[in-house]
Amino acid sequence: MSTIVDIAVSNPGFETLVAAVQAAGLVETLQGEGPFTVFAPNDDAFAKLPPNTVNNLVQNPPQLGRILCYHVVSGLWNTEKLEQFSQLMSVEGSPIPIRSHHPLEIKNATVLAADIEATNGIIHVIDTVILMG
Repeated sequence: MSTIVDIAVSNPGFETLVAAVQAAGLVETLQGEGPFTVFAPNDDAFAKLPPNTVNNLVQNPPQLGRILCYHVVSGLWNTEKLEQFSQLMSVEGSPIPIRSHHPLEIKNATVLAADIEATNGIIHVIDTVILMG
């Protein structure tokens, strides 16, 4: 089994996410022991952002890091566990709302693929980049 980063790198739908994680300096963290639960926006999710948003964020690694950390929760949170909570605390420090109707929603994003297991956590693919606030 692979780490969260290995899975993202090997999936062509996560090119923007991988580039963002690299630009923010979070590769080592997300290859670490964890466990982490990552709500991973796919490339289509990043494409929904206003023009130049990703480029501007890559130029500002601290802000990009905060946004990416808002997509990560400590611990192993599979769908069954997520459905028991109305929010979780991100590693960024802000709460992430959860709506457990089907399909499962994380803040304003729909979970497209759930419970992708990695050696150091779980990935849930989402269709929208979630922002704090």
